[in-house]
Amino acid sequence: MKQEVKDICVQIRKDIINMVYDAGSGHPGGSLSGVEIMAALYFTDLFRCDTMNPDWKERDRFVLSKGHASPLIYSVLCRKGFFREEELKTFRKMGTILQGHPHRQQVPGLDSSGGSLGQGLSIANGMALGYRMQGIEGRCYCLLGDGEIQEGQVWEAAMTAAQQKLDHVCAIVDNNHVQLDGMTADVCCVEPVADKWRSFGWNVITVDGHDLDALYEAYRSAGETKGRPTVLVAETIKGKGVSFMEGQAGWHGAVPNEEQYKQAMTEIEGGGKVG
Repeated sequence: MKQEVKDICVQIRKDIINMVYDAGSGHPGGSLSGVEIMAALYFTDLFRCDTMNPDWKERDRFVLSKGHASPLIYSVLCRKGFFREEELKTFRKMGTILQGHPHRQQVPGLDSSGGSLGQGLSIANGMALGYRMQGIEGRCYCLLGDGEIQEGQVWEAAMTAAQQKLDHVCAIVDNNHVQLDGMTADVCCVEPVADKWRSFGWNVITVDGHDLDALYEAYRSAGETKGRPTVLVAETIKGKGVSFMEGQAGWHGAVPNEEQYKQAMTEIEGGGKVG
């Protein structure tokens, strides 16, 4: 993977920490775990979009089903060029376009609002069916949390996508094994994740969710699969890149203090744990 994409990952992680720290609220853990998943898609030749024409009819679509990870999508859209960097400083503040959960009508480049969990794949299916009816070749991507797939609507949507042979739908499960109240295995176990999706008729690709090259190849393979939808089960670490956040449910929706903020930024910039 090109160094520019690796550098983008560092910038996105810094943006996430900055946004949450400045706002005094937000969800860093699940935003940090999805960085490479998003970077491998948006900052390579895979995702078709036009920053000068965000509503381009034939663009690819992306649905952030785990809408609380809004700092992640906001940073990606900003660094892609959909809006100015200054907007990131307004995250979760009065009058901002960057609300705690994404608002489709306010954020350039955003394809779907998010908030209530479990709905995103249904939205992506609808987009894909609309494209099919119009003869448009655009692909529809949907990022889900592993805790989120405890929601029944996800599996209704999974059945629908398979029955309709929506091969231009690609779901990604951010399988970081941690949710708001603890480990997914303890709250409501979703394993074996890959086997579940396979049993619903999906093409399943298990991938290291922090390996940019592996993610890129997985996305390409998904695009070449015909006759059924594809899901990437991305094995990730919640809070990736910040040692004291990694794998910790407490950082699902917490804010670092000043000392923690400085440590987080130092670790992200240095590529690993300090000391």
